Amino acid sequence: MKTLEHELSGWMRARFQTLFPDTDFSGVQMEVLPATDERFGDYQCNAVMGVAKRLKRAPVEVAKLLVAECPAGVARLEIAGPGFINFHLDDAALARRLEEVQGTERLGVPEIGHGKTVVLDYSSPNIAKPMHIGHIRSTVIGNALDRLHRFLGYTVVADNHLGDWGTQFGILILGYRNYLDAQALKDDPIAELERLYVKSYERSKEDESWLHQARAELVKLQQGDAENRALWQQFVQLSLGEFAKIYARLGVGFDLNRGESFYNDQLAGVVERLQALGLAEESEGALVVKLDEEKLPLCLVRKSDGGFNYTTTDLATVLSRAKEFSPDAVIYVTDERQQLHFKQFFAVARKMGVTTRLVHVWFGLMRLPEGTFSTRQGNVIKLERLLDEAESRALALVKASSPEMDEATQREVARAVGLGAVKYADLSQNPQSLVTFSWDKALALDGNSAPYLQYAHARIASVRDKYREQFGDRRPEDSPIVLGEAIERRLAVRLARFPDVVARATSVYKPNVLCEYLFEVAQVYSTFYQTVPFLKAEEGVRESRVRLCDLTASVLKRGLALLGIEAPNRI
Repeated sequence: MKTLEHELSGWMRARFQTLFPDTDFSGVQMEVLPATDERFGDYQCNAVMGVAKRLKRAPVEVAKLLVAECPAGVARLEIAGPGFINFHLDDAALARRLEEVQGTERLGVPEIGHGKTVVLDYSSPNIAKPMHIGHIRSTVIGNALDRLHRFLGYTVVADNHLGDWGTQFGILILGYRNYLDAQALKDDPIAELERLYVKSYERSKEDESWLHQARAELVKLQQGDAENRALWQQFVQLSLGEFAKIYARLGVGFDLNRGESFYNDQLAGVVERLQALGLAEESEGALVVKLDEEKLPLCLVRKSDGGFNYTTTDLATVLSRAKEFSPDAVIYVTDERQQLHFKQFFAVARKMGVTTRLVHVWFGLMRLPEGTFSTRQGNVIKLERLLDEAESRALALVKASSPEMDEATQREVARAVGLGAVKYADLSQNPQSLVTFSWDKALALDGNSAPYLQYAHARIASVRDKYREQFGDRRPEDSPIVLGEAIERRLAVRLARFPDVVARATSVYKPNVLCEYLFEVAQVYSTFYQTVPFLKAEEGVRESRVRLCDLTASVLKRGLALLGIEAPNRI
């Protein structure tokens, strides 16, 4: 099944081509989109102005020719202003569309990504350091994009590109050898490794000989020293084990966990290739690539001491990914501070012949109401602590709303509500905005929050339960959907938009597009629920409304699942 926007936009293009067969309309935007004001229609198109300009005719004259016919599923077309076209859907056709998708897993969402592969690079914590609240955005935004792409039929390679190499490991190895608390390492591996690194780093700032020793340990590691290599591998495995616990709580999984070290033996070859292509040149002992045409600063690819940097590693990584997966796109999800790096890296990759589409999905930082997170200020919150707090606060909410629920169920619901609240507080924001995290907003039952949507879903589930209690095995699906009331129609129009919203959120890499839609659906459903009778309605009408309830629940549940959020049947 094609989506509504696809059908209507296709009709618009075909209609213009039929009316004006000798005209080239390439470059003219003919998308039919949801109306910005539902008082004037369900969908609208502004293409007439662009077409009229190309035809050198009055827009209203062109519009009159266009609306002489209606596409299938549309009751009428209207001209507004200088030539805007408003579409009013046919109620019966709209009802049939909903009937066709109800009860299906995909709810009308086409697999437009079938046959295409994307690599998604997200989360990417550093080895031997705890995941803190600053990691939440890359992890949940990346995972939502991962889920959205998979649902649209894409083959997704989710790669957790770990920070597992660099100068910090010389400092850590030295700290490990001199300050290790074996029991602390057993009890809390990441906390102990972090303590060892900090203690060793602080000494390196005061003791030059210590710094030299740390550098010597790093060189030994880089040269393959067996003992240092074993220690490094231990750090990696301990870290992966701790990260896995966080990811399991968040419902996040990866196809690959390849750190920077995976590409170490390819770095020299990347630089040699840049030199062979005439792209890299020496500058004060270092090798750089000039990006004057792109109006970007020099891009460093090898340091003056012969060492490599993030750009070299990223180039080796993308070349490896292109060869191994032949992806249509590689999508990187990182914070806003890396924008220049990715502009430079992408520019150099294109000069090297990489034709894969490269996308940097950058996001604003997260902060507390009193300010941004800072290690020096001591207000960095470990991610595990944040999730514990979320579940604890959600448990209080669940106990207050459902005191009759047994404790085990209360805790399970609280887990879903608490983790959902944290994720949605992030995902509901434009990724590129600065997010100020607030518990009151995240856990609100009366605003744009996960608990509000989860509660809406649970309330709908109770309608179906009450229907079964009163009417036994009677099947609402045996009765047609009838849109007799204005509020029924408003809800139906929004439910029919689900496939297009999923596609749009994915194409613009913004999960908040889906969040805004789900919130709107829940709000319209609330008005629907409060306006018309359900179980007390006459036979046929009653079943039609229960069907609309069921479809709303399915859309909310599927939409939340695409965001990585559960929808319990009770809260």
